Amino acid sequence: MKNALKSKTVVITGASSGIGEAMAKVYAAMGAKVVLGARSEEKLKALAEKIIADGGQAAYCATDVTVAEDCKKLIDKAVEAFGGIDVLICNAGISMRAIFDDVDLSVLHRLMDVNFWGTIYCTKFALPYLLESKGSVTGVISVAGYAGLPGRTGYATSKFAIRAFLETLRMEHQEDGLHVMVFAPGYTESNVRNAALLADGTPQGSTPKDESSLMSAEEVARKLAYGLYRKKREMILTALGYWDVWFYKRFPRLMDWVQLNYIRKHEKGIDPIK
Repeated sequence: MKNALKSKTVVITGASSGIGEAMAKVYAAMGAKVVLGARSEEKLKALAEKIIADGGQAAYCATDVTVAEDCKKLIDKAVEAFGGIDVLICNAGISMRAIFDDVDLSVLHRLMDVNFWGTIYCTKFALPYLLESKGSVTGVISVAGYAGLPGRTGYATSKFAIRAFLETLRMEHQEDGLHVMVFAPGYTESNVRNAALLADGTPQGSTPKDESSLMSAEEVARKLAYGLYRKKREMILTALGYWDVWFYKRFPRLMDWVQLNYIRKHEKGIDPIK
């Protein structure tokens, strides 16, 4: 397992922090050639230099995944640096904290642009190289990609859309060796909650959730590598995440009530009944 990605060229979006940064470090240590994409060139440069100093191989390209041309440049950088692509991990994403009644439409557009269209753009440009290498494409979604979540209309919608896209892509390429995996980290440490957009589009800044007992970003990265190694179709991490999805499929009305009341209890301002 520790050699699961050895000598593989792995492109990671959202690589400057959180789960994406952890993936870059963990996979480089496994022997992968990592290609890093995110908006902050300064952070990417520092991360790539650290990986190289530790004996790994890395390249980077400042990438705003909402811009198709930026996504093409990221893929081109991977091919230029390492000659092809074996794995694409569409990890870039943002969240939100506001009920639909209150949220500005620009916030919903932003969620779809980053989460959904970023996945579409990067996959489109990487696909010829992934087909050539019989490689893997992975979309990092969420439990909210299986069951709606109050106060997360744009987030859940974007994650449902990514899952539908990847499942359809898998169907279309089931005979040519392309591996497609839907990866839901579940309840894990992630800076996505701190950067979540409020109703007016400003970042939340801090999360009301206690993350001290959550799965670490490094462990998430290792789990994803295992999924790639085993050619998994789908992974839902943490027992709570798995059982949330399981119960929602079987007892949807009950879970609607549970989810709403959990959010009411733990997050101020997320209550459609005022």
